[in-house]
Amino acid sequence: MSLFPRVSGRACARLVQAGLALGAAAVFAGCGSTYRPVITPIGPSGPAAQPIGYAVVVSSPASSAAGVATVIDYSGDTIMVQAPIGPNPFAFTLDSTGSNGYTVNSDGTLTNFQVSQSEPQVKDIHYSTLPPAAQTVGLFSPSTGLWVSDLNQNVIDVLAPSTAAQSFKLAIPVATTPVTVVGQGTTGQHVYAVSQNVPFATTCNTNPSSVGANGEADALETTSFTVSARIPLGKCPVYGVQSTDGRRVFVLNRGSDNITVINSQNNALDQCAPFVNQNGQPVTCHPSLPLSTTAGLTGANVPATAGPVYAEYIAATQQLIVSNYDGGTISLIDVSLDQYGNDSPTFGTTFTIPVGHNPASVTALSDGSRAYTANQTDGTVTIVNLSSHTVEKTLQVSGHPRTVVSTSNSLYGKVYVASPDSTFLTILRTDQDIVDTVVLIQGNLIDVRTTNQNGVRGNVNISSRIPGAGQPCYRPGTEGSLATCQAIR
Repeated sequence: MSLFPRVSGRACARLVQAGLALGAAAVFAGCGSTYRPVITPIGPSGPAAQPIGYAVVVSSPASSAAGVATVIDYSGDTIMVQAPIGPNPFAFTLDSTGSNGYTVNSDGTLTNFQVSQSEPQVKDIHYSTLPPAAQTVGLFSPSTGLWVSDLNQNVIDVLAPSTAAQSFKLAIPVATTPVTVVGQGTTGQHVYAVSQNVPFATTCNTNPSSVGANGEADALETTSFTVSARIPLGKCPVYGVQSTDGRRVFVLNRGSDNITVINSQNNALDQCAPFVNQNGQPVTCHPSLPLSTTAGLTGANVPATAGPVYAEYIAATQQLIVSNYDGGTISLIDVSLDQYGNDSPTFGTTFTIPVGHNPASVTALSDGSRAYTANQTDGTVTIVNLSSHTVEKTLQVSGHPRTVVSTSNSLYGKVYVASPDSTFLTILRTDQDIVDTVVLIQGNLIDVRTTNQNGVRGNVNISSRIPGAGQPCYRPGTEGSLATCQAIR
């Protein structure tokens, strides 16, 4: 005999209206043809799992000693592992997935190490060599392999993708003094070799505006490994960055105080015929963006030059944030496109904000709300509100910072600051904009990258930076040749 006998529909209705005096389980167990209650448990809900994130630091304990790769976990700011790499590394980058790191070492070798995602450790360290005459300076690692700038031979060396030692594939001749490679590098796309077109002994550091020759961007096809276009740049181009949609490439010309815009869809300068938009306003596409140092600045201390050296593309707002080393400012530039992929009517609108002395790099949060600058001479980080274009705070950090990068993996983001004359990595919390902690690293810090740059994984490739080719040296006031910059740390 059932504990809860069947109850007619009319009687069941009366029980419900009576207020369930006997308890919900007892009442509904007797309704209809069901003789016992069916309970469906509801599991607790919470925030979605966050992607794993690491900060990867390359350091140099001494000029003759092996360098060190250090992996720091995002969640606890703890060192997961430290592993030896090549001697005295001076350039470093991660690949587009954040899974592999590459360094250029003072003995001419390249180091390839893996950054594990499942088990946070650096393993399988491999070394590669290039021809004896090669002078490797820049590294770029998209999904199609490793692209290396070779100063002595004026070529881009292509190394085949591999989890083991990189194998030399071929060399592509480009313009004189290639310093970096930029692009997405996916199959069927092109990347751009950025060359200064002056002998490397003619430094772009001490007086870049006096350099007479313009640079050149050579479009390299990833399938045929040939040059498909030669695009003119400004004086002393030092760095490049591509938008996450792959439609535009921005090359920073330190000597010309401007930014060359390349339409990577057309594989040419970003130019178009003037037209009138739907509001009746004339619109013109320009081949370069001027870095006006007067926009947003007033008073007697407006710098005469800007000297752009580093930039990031902010996908959320379609803006470019640029650090102007010589002018002590950063520039926030509208680089938005319309629905057809053309430059929008506001393309090129620039706001320039004064920060500290010699901002060597800048990073922006993934939502485009704030930017953080590495003021090399001051030993500080300036925090800038990108909505009001005002400085919110300035924080003192360890050493004279050259690199600042950010990531966002949880309810708040973090900013990592590396100074080549310090053994401490400074970590900032972005919810309070305070120094969260400092982490002791083995040796002076050469560079730092995050596996989730600005909270984005994949489709964002970051080229390495080398001192002594228009980029800031390891210490302020020691601008000179690559050899000079390497010797002084």
